[in-house]
Parts: sequence; structure tokens; C-alpha cells
Amino acid sequence: MVRKLKTTVFQSLLPRLQPLSLPTIPLLKVPPTAEILWAIIGLILTIGGTLLEAFMPSPPWSWIQHGTVEAHSLGVTCQIGAVLLVGCLGGKNAAVISQVAYLLLGLTWFNVFTQGGGIDYVLNPRFGYLLGFIPGAWVCGFLAFRFPVKLEYLALSCLAGLLSIHAVGMTYLAIANSLNWAVMGATSLPQTLFTYSLAPLPGQLAVICAVAVVSFALRHVMFY
Repeated sequence: MVRKLKTTVFQSLLPRLQPLSLPTIPLLKVPPTAEILWAIIGLILTIGGTLLEAFMPSPPWSWIQHGTVEAHSLGVTCQIGAVLLVGCLGGKNAAVISQVAYLLLGLTWFNVFTQGGGIDYVLNPRFGYLLGFIPGAWVCGFLAFRFPVKLEYLALSCLAGLLSIHAVGMTYLAIANSLNWAVMGATSLPQTLFTYSLAPLPGQLAVICAVAVVSFALRHVMFY
């Protein structure tokens, strides 16, 4: 009798003990023609974002005080924002294709990277983060079409993509340091990690907030 009572109590508590899970939806698939279009758009946006510095307007209460809207630099470009935006709008396949094309262009023909291009760019400390664009775009695109179209889930997708980019970039720098590669402009490993990961992170977080808002609005306009 006591054993049966314990079993009943445990069964009544079992639903409460189940782990929480994020709501998911069936994976939405972007049509192949749309994926090609988004891949081209993503490539153009990434190249353009490399040249465009990110700014943030001053708070509204200062507009009346100064009579103008002042813009403050975030210390980063819109490059990562472009990478994550195409993931949120075009899905993982289009995002990956656009970033593979971007790397191939930069390593072979055109100076589309921040400091030029060419095969010797693999010795630039930024190159690991450029490699991270591929898995970062895939992660962001996968999650953006795995969860419901809500602002918080799109922001979470962008954050996961950003962390993937930094993980690959930091790993690349660590491997280069262990193998004593002559990475251009690199000093000590902690200082290099601070320069290319920690220092730009606040500005990049502000950029992905803007990306989440823009993609949220456009996903509703495009009805998917």
C-alpha cells in the first residue's frame, strides 16, 4: 500500500520534473531559387558591410537638448551584421553559400576583406574570424528557421551565430600561436584575443540587436 502510494505521488510529480524546452516549429524551407537570390544578396551585403562602419544614434532626450541627432561609432563595421542578416532571412544554405563565395573572392581575385585580400591573408589574425563566418552563418540560419518568428528567438539565433564566429576565430589564433605561425600584427595570444574578440564584442552585440529587429520586420513582411 505504501509502495503504491509512493508510485502515485511520483507519477503526479513527473510532468513537473520534465526539463524545459524551447518551442520549435517544423523546419521551413526556402525555395532553391530564393536561396540563390539570398546568397547573392548576402555576398553583396557582406562586401558592403566590410566598408560600412556601424553607428548608433544618441538617446531621444538629447535630441531636444542639442537640437540635432548625433551618431556615435560602435567601433565595428556592419560586416558581421550582414552575415547574420542573410542567415535570418535566407536560411542556412543561402548564408553558407554567400560566405564561401566571399572567402573565395577575397583569397583569389578581389580585395574585399578589411585589409585587402589575397592568399597571404591567411596569416592575418582576422582570417580565423572570416572562416568563422561559414559556421556562424549556418548556425544562425538553422536556428532562425527552427524556432517561431519572434524577436527574442531571432536575437538568440544571431547571438549563437556570433559566438560561433568568435569560437572559430579564437581557435584559429590559438592554433597559430601553438605552431608559431608568423601571424601578421599579432603580439601575445591574450592581447590578440582581446583585440579581436573582447574589444569589438559590445559593438557587435549592438549590431545583432539591430539585425534581429530588421529580420523580424522583414520576415513578417515576406510571410515566412
